[in-house]
Amino acid sequence: MTGPRTKGAEVADKIAEVAEKRQLDRALEEGLEETFPGSDPVNVTQPPPSKADHHVKRRD
Repeated sequence: MTGPRTKGAEVADKIAEVAEKRQLDRALEEGLEETFPGSDPVNVTQPPPSKADHHVKRRD
């Protein structure tokens, strides 16, 4: 049977928990930076129709 936990053991567990969270946060931040930008920016204007689009009717 184990005795009650000491204050030192509780502090050590808390320190380990905080260190693990920091490591996870750093990994997530690095992953986010590596994937930025997530996609190309949205094109607001429509390009002019190509020769292959002669059958497509566009409304302006």
